Amino acid sequence: MGRTDEEEVNLRLVERIYEEVLGPIDSGGVDRLFDPGYIQHNPNVETGAQALKQLLDRARTRYPQAEHRVKRMLVDGNLVAAHVHVVFEPGSEGFAVVDIFRIENGRIAEHWDVIQAVVAADAKNSNGRF
Repeated sequence: MGRTDEEEVNLRLVERIYEEVLGPIDSGGVDRLFDPGYIQHNPNVETGAQALKQLLDRARTRYPQAEHRVKRMLVDGNLVAAHVHVVFEPGSEGFAVVDIFRIENGRIAEHWDVIQAVVAADAKNSNGRF
């Protein structure tokens, strides 16, 4: 089954989030791509587009070489999920992240995430996180 036109547009929007905002850690694209009333579900991050811009500005200073390596994306209507390898500092193993975005009126309206360390000392298999 193929994607709808809406799903293609939504997938492209989230690709742009990684290309223009999260990848370069650039708050400049937030006003263009996120709804001003953006809802954040991560309890460690304040909600709202302004809070996201402030978080990105702090992250850019603290982790200037951070990388978001998108492994796969899934789309279902107005929801897009991305499985991402996030590395804050070169040489570190980083984190396996699943970001889920809800799109409304062509902008990111809501975000959930699940984060786990890539390395697990007590791993029961060698399949890896990706």
